[in-house]
Amino acid sequence: MNTILLLTVSNIFMTFAWYGHLKHRQAPLWKVVLASWGIAFFEYCFQVPANRIGSYEFTTAQLKIIQEVITLIVFSVFSVLYLKEQLKWNYAAGFVCMVFAVFFVFKKW
Repeated sequence: MNTILLLTVSNIFMTFAWYGHLKHRQAPLWKVVLASWGIAFFEYCFQVPANRIGSYEFTTAQLKIIQEVITLIVFSVFSVLYLKEQLKWNYAAGFVCMVFAVFFVFKKW
């Protein structure tokens, strides 16, 4: 559970670092890059421990698919609440594909 929590916090920082500036397009690019780097530092402060702790419980493929699903969820919420964009049916279809990915990665074959 610590891994999931750390990955979620990491993804919140990452999403703001990568996409938060889109709401402020008038800002000079160099300032946006520096701000994003500053935010990304905190993302790494959570991401690296999440992967280290998670590696005792999950394979690297499992860690990656967990991270991608969390990224999709965090980004969807961010997109709707912060950027005021609508989710479309094809986004939901993509999410369903990720659920299948989770199944295939975690299934004991």
